[in-house]
Amino acid sequence: MIMDPACFKDPIGGPTRSLGELEAVARQVRFQLVQMSHRAGTPHLGSALSCVDILVAAYWTSLRVDPAQPNDPNRDRFILSKGHAASAWYAVLAKRGFFSPDWLETFARHGAPLAEQPAPGCAPGVELATGSLGHGLPVGLGMALSARLQGRDHRVVVCLSDGECNEGTVWEAAMFAAAQKLERLTVVIDYNKWQATGRSNEVMALPSLRDKWSAFGWEAHEVDGHDLAVLAGLLHQAADGSGRPRAIVAHTVKGKGVSFMEDDNNWHYRIPKAAEVEEAGRQLGVTV
Repeated sequence: MIMDPACFKDPIGGPTRSLGELEAVARQVRFQLVQMSHRAGTPHLGSALSCVDILVAAYWTSLRVDPAQPNDPNRDRFILSKGHAASAWYAVLAKRGFFSPDWLETFARHGAPLAEQPAPGCAPGVELATGSLGHGLPVGLGMALSARLQGRDHRVVVCLSDGECNEGTVWEAAMFAAAQKLERLTVVIDYNKWQATGRSNEVMALPSLRDKWSAFGWEAHEVDGHDLAVLAGLLHQAADGSGRPRAIVAHTVKGKGVSFMEDDNNWHYRIPKAAEVEEAGRQLGVTV
């Protein structure tokens, strides 16, 4: 499903945005991530850049979350299970108004709220401490099951990394979610083709991820993970009564948006220098 790119409606009644406006938000967030990595001296920049469009599509077109009421019991839940990309989550939450953008300047600083990987209750909008891979989906399905038992209709969206799909807990959770017909649960896999020190598809036999999720009883889709309109369309779709949870295999590029970082796994570890920050800003069209 492709939404009308002229009218991305805010799920909580905010201003309608065009595709161009959302793409501009994604570029701004990407530049913030490069700055944060440089300033804090933290790695995992490539992994953060690859999932930006997933987060922007979720927070600006799909999730019913109100920055003024971050603990509303009826809010939708979002879990970034790939906690090493926390800088992307923080930058999006700040841009969405959950906390001041000034907080980003203290990212990974000792004693500051925005830890290098999400800590419990570290900031408004952060639902779960993540970073130990394979845990986000089991907790997410617990949230979805709890919502059903309480008679609530909120949705749960979990963003996984492709390497995270090596974990047995992911597939145990996938089986349980399908068995319990948790159709308000959605998984988005940030399929950037890298994990730690190797190609994801060489470390483990991941292909075809869409077929795997489908075989586990999920409604499975395979999309361009940088196509905001397609992502928004799928994330916006309401539960259809089929009882099947939804899996979106989003093909992404590690380091997306900065040419010298794209598909280069060195940026899982490297910290950008000042000149590289400036060049990244030029490429992203953001004032340095």
